[in-house]
Amino acid sequence: MTNREQEALRRSYRGKVSRCQGAFFEQMISAACNLYRERQIADIEKTPEPMQPTKDLGGGKFIAHYTGKGQADYKGFLWGGRAVNFEAKYTDSGKMMQDRVTKDQTERLERAQQYGGVAFVLCSFGSVAFYRIPWVVWRDMKGNFGRKYIMPADVEQYRVKIGAPGVPLFLEGLEAQSIEREEHS
Repeated sequence: MTNREQEALRRSYRGKVSRCQGAFFEQMISAACNLYRERQIADIEKTPEPMQPTKDLGGGKFIAHYTGKGQADYKGFLWGGRAVNFEAKYTDSGKMMQDRVTKDQTERLERAQQYGGVAFVLCSFGSVAFYRIPWVVWRDMKGNFGRKYIMPADVEQYRVKIGAPGVPLFLEGLEAQSIEREEHS
């Protein structure tokens, strides 16, 4: 096997591992959403990706292409009616790049913020540390951190507690975030 083939295999393996870890992160978020719904705190759901199947592979599998703009990963509302929109981003590295949020997702989160909704980016660094970064902080990453990426130490104040059994409690402390939102707007 050539060096090029070995590197291609390594990239493929890393990609598969990262996708599995990202899917696990989404399962954790779904568990938290279910908990919040059961406790009547919030009703939040994963936003389905707009896609159209192009070929049926059988067994419930298909090939598809995206048909619409990317939206915020999760949308819903808090008890009392306030809207909530957020992106979920996972990395197994020590830094999270600002451009992981697409232009279309940025526009959606910005509108949610402007209309008085709760907007944030929920980050996972290696499935062991989770952070709810207020949208106003994420969008001005360069001004806040001097660069267009964050590391866990930069955002420790936004760390999310983990509840049993392994559920990220990403809505805790939103009252404090709301005050911060108004100060930064």
